[in-house]
Amino acid sequence: MLVSIIFPSYNELKNIKRGVLDQAYDYLRSVTWDWELILADDGSDDGTAEKLAEFSVKHQGVRYIALPHRGKGPTVLEALRQAKGDYRLFSDFDQATPLPEIEKLFPFTQRGMDIVIGSREVQGSERMREPLHRHLMGKGFNFFVNLIAINGIHDTQCGFKLFSRRASEKLVDKVVVYSGKGKLTGAFTGAFDVELLYLAKKYKFKIAEVPINWTYAKTNRVDPIKDSLRMLGDIMRIRLADFQGKYR
Repeated sequence: MLVSIIFPSYNELKNIKRGVLDQAYDYLRSVTWDWELILADDGSDDGTAEKLAEFSVKHQGVRYIALPHRGKGPTVLEALRQAKGDYRLFSDFDQATPLPEIEKLFPFTQRGMDIVIGSREVQGSERMREPLHRHLMGKGFNFFVNLIAINGIHDTQCGFKLFSRRASEKLVDKVVVYSGKGKLTGAFTGAFDVELLYLAKKYKFKIAEVPINWTYAKTNRVDPIKDSLRMLGDIMRIRLADFQGKYR
């Protein structure tokens, strides 16, 4: 089994300096399954791109992809397209969910699940150091996601999701709202996870939600008000795209 591990990045020099890549690579060297590590950069301008390129040259099994700045969603989608794995995980660069947590997802692939997502909201999960306003913001966003787009998933936004090859290849080119055709300035994560999971439900892929350990990272750049409003607007655009038949 080959597993593709995808780390999307945008101006992540602080996280690189604190050793997140070294920690992830040390873990991967210890596993018994085959892997590739894909470092997909979203047009960083702080020196991140150079560090990632250097890391990929020095470390076997690591691939670097340089992309124009279009946001996290299009960056992850392009990495999924280029991935070779039987399963493909994308994980936040800051490692708020440590990479070894992937071991909790694998058993569900053996049960026939096409997509296994880490969750901070199901029983057994653990959240560390999260500010109250961020927790409340997440709760509110998940409420609207369930109301408007996807019923039954407790946490669509945790950046730790595993896709089978079949699910990945079917879904990535169906994305409309986060296709990456527009220009972007600044950091923006968005609700691309919602669009992927909305499509997964539409095409009847089997999804499992698994409790994980997650620690709030001080380097988090989410704007509680601006980004929440924009993401809610994107959820409406997802429903509109479906109504207009763009997901056929």
